[in-house]
Amino acid sequence: MGTTIFTVMSKLANENKAINLSQGFPNFDCSPALRELVSFHLNDGKNQYVPMAGLPSLRDSIAEKVSICYGKTINPSSEITITAGATQALFTAIAAFVSKGDEVILIDPSYDSYRPAVEVMGGIPVAYELEAPNFKINWSNFENLVTEKTKMIIINTPHNPIGKTLKKEDLLALEKIVCNKDIIILSDEVYEHLIYDNQSHQSVLSFPALYKKSLITYSFGKTFHNTGWKIGYCIGPAELMHEFRKVHQFNVFSVNSFVQYALADFLKDASNYLSLPIFYQQKRDALNSFLKGSSLKPLKSEGTYFQLFDYSAISDLPDTEFAKWLTIEHGVASIPISVFYAKAKQSTCVRLCFAKTEETLEKAAIILRGL
Repeated sequence: MGTTIFTVMSKLANENKAINLSQGFPNFDCSPALRELVSFHLNDGKNQYVPMAGLPSLRDSIAEKVSICYGKTINPSSEITITAGATQALFTAIAAFVSKGDEVILIDPSYDSYRPAVEVMGGIPVAYELEAPNFKINWSNFENLVTEKTKMIIINTPHNPIGKTLKKEDLLALEKIVCNKDIIILSDEVYEHLIYDNQSHQSVLSFPALYKKSLITYSFGKTFHNTGWKIGYCIGPAELMHEFRKVHQFNVFSVNSFVQYALADFLKDASNYLSLPIFYQQKRDALNSFLKGSSLKPLKSEGTYFQLFDYSAISDLPDTEFAKWLTIEHGVASIPISVFYAKAKQSTCVRLCFAKTEETLEKAAIILRGL
């Protein structure tokens, strides 16, 4: 494997002093109340191992959040494991269930950690390619990829990098495909609270038959603007979580203690996560407002803190070359979409991250309007 596109573009942004709208992290801090809770528990001596599956009070708080958001009751003792970020949760789920020769269906463009994790376990990634600009799954065509060797299907909603969401009918179609088949669903839902335009997140948790076959991953870093803390969690039925924890205990064992105590307290106020759709929709709408008059064509973001823009009215360069040109010559860093496809499928779209201050977004937009 080569260096990830995120590392490449961030390095290029730093070298050229560009505004970095490439890598997916906020340029503003997390809640002062959360920082105070972390500091309190750090100084209160919460500095030793917590249980392997995670702090019980944090798992209780997550179970309460699941009840509030999805009306589902889960057992915090047997169905939740705290992880060192969502990427660790994804890797652990794949390591627990994928063996040599197993096929894993990915929906391309897909987040860049999925494929290497499958391959290092000896699995065979099988790509279903979405087509711009609609990026809609044809479930009849998708089902044709399922074979006797299919062990896992990985879905991502809201979807990074395209900013689309799976709808109720999508999950019902998936449920029908895997019914009576020995296939595990790995659902990456790290942007669950970043859903816009009064829509609701369609989680695997809301589909009982699908949940029985699923592991779902989440990220506190994405939710609470602190990606550097690297803390997330995985939810799944007890029999799957039992296998998940067999791997987790030997590659992580347990996650940092004092942050878990802080998050357990912070989650007790549901407004800390229920307010996020409005917060990030304002940023999405601000970016689009600032870019009015630009030759960049926006593709609507339904969720995540990313939005795709079609640059075909500006240049006929391949998207990776366009992204590098935009960074070096104009001082705005983006991410090309082709790198999220197994076959580097060419596109005329780049991804911009709007998890930035409005001042940063406006400065970038002034440059982009001048292209």
